[in-house]
Amino acid sequence: MILSMRKVIKLIIYLIVSICIIFSIIDSDDFIETSNNTSSNKKLTEKDYVNMYCTGIKEYVLPDKTRVDCLTEEYAIEFDYAKKWAESIGQSLYYAKKTGKRPAVAIITNGENDLKYIQRIKDTDEEITIFEIPANIIKNNKE
Repeated sequence: MILSMRKVIKLIIYLIVSICIIFSIIDSDDFIETSNNTSSNKKLTEKDYVNMYCTGIKEYVLPDKTRVDCLTEEYAIEFDYAKKWAESIGQSLYYAKKTGKRPAVAIITNGENDLKYIQRIKDTDEEITIFEIPANIIKNNKE
């Protein structure tokens, strides 16, 4: 009975040491999820890009309760992923008309394949200012 108790204690100590070694190898920061969507390998949301790039009023509310993603002194800017190019045109034109600002879109691109969407915006209305934003994937790695 005493011999088996020693084996149990050794096993428990072995398990505790193993767990400590595993946690010392793996950086726990890699598993922390944050509210602004910046944990390991997370795709950023449109709101994240607005927060990173908008230098004006964010989420400006119009009288009809629609929201301009970013309102600056010059532009009413709609932030969208490139595949939503058509939607971004309509929203930016509407917001510009309602605010008296110039229409603009901040198009989030995922590489050269998305450049066709920017061209579609240019072909539709040359008066819309286009800000291209390369998409980011945030990795929570230590430098």
